[in-house]
Amino acid sequence: MNGWVYSFLRKTQKYTGTDNVYLAEGGFWLTLNQFIGAGTSFLAALAFANLLDPTIYGTYQYVLSLVGMLGIFSLQGIRTAIAQAVARGLEGSFYSGFKTRLQWGSIGSVIALGLATYYWLTGDKTLSLPLLIAAAFLPLMQASRVYSGFLAGKKLFAVGAKYNIYTDLISTAAIIAALFLTKNVFWLITAFIVSNTILNCFFDYLTKIKFKPNKKEDPETLKYAKHLSLTGVISLMGDYLDRILLFNLAGPVQLAVYSFAMIMPEQIKGFMGNISTLAFPKLAQKSREEIRANLMKKFWKLTILTCLIMALYILIAPFFYEIFFPKYLSSLPYSRIIVFSLLALPAALLSTVFEAKMMKKNIYALQIFSLIRIILYLVLIPLFGIWGIIMARLGMVILNSAFILFLFRRL
Repeated sequence: MNGWVYSFLRKTQKYTGTDNVYLAEGGFWLTLNQFIGAGTSFLAALAFANLLDPTIYGTYQYVLSLVGMLGIFSLQGIRTAIAQAVARGLEGSFYSGFKTRLQWGSIGSVIALGLATYYWLTGDKTLSLPLLIAAAFLPLMQASRVYSGFLAGKKLFAVGAKYNIYTDLISTAAIIAALFLTKNVFWLITAFIVSNTILNCFFDYLTKIKFKPNKKEDPETLKYAKHLSLTGVISLMGDYLDRILLFNLAGPVQLAVYSFAMIMPEQIKGFMGNISTLAFPKLAQKSREEIRANLMKKFWKLTILTCLIMALYILIAPFFYEIFFPKYLSSLPYSRIIVFSLLALPAALLSTVFEAKMMKKNIYALQIFSLIRIILYLVLIPLFGIWGIIMARLGMVILNSAFILFLFRRL
């Protein structure tokens, strides 16, 4: 980093209340990673919008949602638990975490096989065959991703970003190539799952060889991973249930419309989510008193930034859809309302404290809102379709954010 840049960042810290050098160094790579990821997602979306019928695209999204929900069994919380331990110099969970996640992931594989059998017996090979691929590769694809938790805990954001960039570029290239060769859902899902599995395994191996994690291990890490995963089950179900219900109740075309409505808000969320990623290892090392004294100021600054970004998106979204996704102009009204869900991001920064400090009671308490979200989906989607999803999402942003603020005040 240039001397004048370093000096400038240090001088401006009194205004931002943040370690600007740390934010710039780590944030640069995370932002670059997100920028490349957004670019590859955009290219894939352009290809899907122009080369694939909405019915097929909706079916593709449905299978991905089923695969995502099956990830519930692969201990989703293990990345956070490993990052927390590694930040304290205890790196042995990197090895045991892989084995544990592989074992638990096999449960999702068995369920995927059961779903594949069900769809085959009902005569739906379009859904059956992709689920067979998921059953074969899902445990390894998930387990080999634990390297990201190690890199986050070591604050190796540049390395993690580079690995993610390579993964995004190669896997997206594989999917787009498959799109040009076939419009078959089976081959599209195969391109996605197989490419990601191979890349995850390669970078997992490279991390072990390059950084040689020590064998020191906190026996509480895997227990904490299971706690995080258990508390996250309902939340993860809610993340995919909207798409699964919409497909079964309204059909693949409506799911395609909803998916395109979510594209840009999700990309913006990914960019801004880097702040919590950067904050995690810092928070793991700070006392609760230090966190209580400083984090609320950052919360309000992030809230103002979020509001400005939402306003900008609402203004430019019509032009964006008219130019790039003219076949999905029906997604525009939904997208301009869905963007208000970004108001959850400032509260997410505060909730990172609960994970960094292993505050299990607070983490469990927050899951009640994930359960409420599922109930709202079950009630509102059959009645209002896509608008039902939006009402549920925005309602939960308000309730969840208010409760996080309440819990943070009691630190």
